[in-house]
Amino acid sequence: MAIHDFKSQRLYVEPDLASGKTFEATREQANYLLNVLRMADGSEILVFNGKDGEWLTQIQVSGRKKCDLKPVELIRHQPEPSKLVYCFAPLKQARLDYMIQKAVEMGAGMLQPVITQFTQVRSINEKRVFSNAVEAAEQCGIISLPEIRQPVALRDLPKQLGEETRLVFCDEEAGEQPMAANGKESGDNPIAVLIGPEGGFSQEEREMIRSWPKVMQLGLGPRILRADTAAVAALALVQTQFGDWYANKDR
Repeated sequence: MAIHDFKSQRLYVEPDLASGKTFEATREQANYLLNVLRMADGSEILVFNGKDGEWLTQIQVSGRKKCDLKPVELIRHQPEPSKLVYCFAPLKQARLDYMIQKAVEMGAGMLQPVITQFTQVRSINEKRVFSNAVEAAEQCGIISLPEIRQPVALRDLPKQLGEETRLVFCDEEAGEQPMAANGKESGDNPIAVLIGPEGGFSQEEREMIRSWPKVMQLGLGPRILRADTAAVAALALVQTQFGDWYANKDR
């Protein structure tokens, strides 16, 4: 596992990053750096934009609430996008905030809201979801940001994911059995994790999902978990079995 710099301040920025390519910080960023963190002219931070890697960047103060940012050294190259898709029924805002942050921390490369029969919240605030993703990335040394998709109806999920994607269906009826696969597996294919709403899936939805190709049922043990807790548990299990926590990469 790579050892990252967790002591330096990290900041997400939108401009392209390249050595010596100076750009102006936004008003909010400048205020945060100069008046909250009390950074001075010449101070250094780490910045990333989700596409050009992580850069050691120098602060150039131009006013009480104004500064430029000058990338001086590439610290980490941009990794390949994660093939892990997190499919979830939207929750009420505070719990959704938590769930998005944890999904990003767990390595989700795409966030796909899914509308089910018992979904209580049927839309998402995309700007707020993105802000939570950025917050998690800034705090946890992550330089890749997930793609955020618009909600889709459950019946349309296979088409949205594509035929190459394996789907891990978190099903309370699966009990404590290990993942049971429907269809041939390949470690190179994208994998999606589907978590239901607080009310779970209807029986009709369960039967529909089980009929899809490349579906693996996953039980999360004997306890009833809240949807946001289930997300962390399921993503950890999937990352251990198939993802970047997988100890034996040659298997």
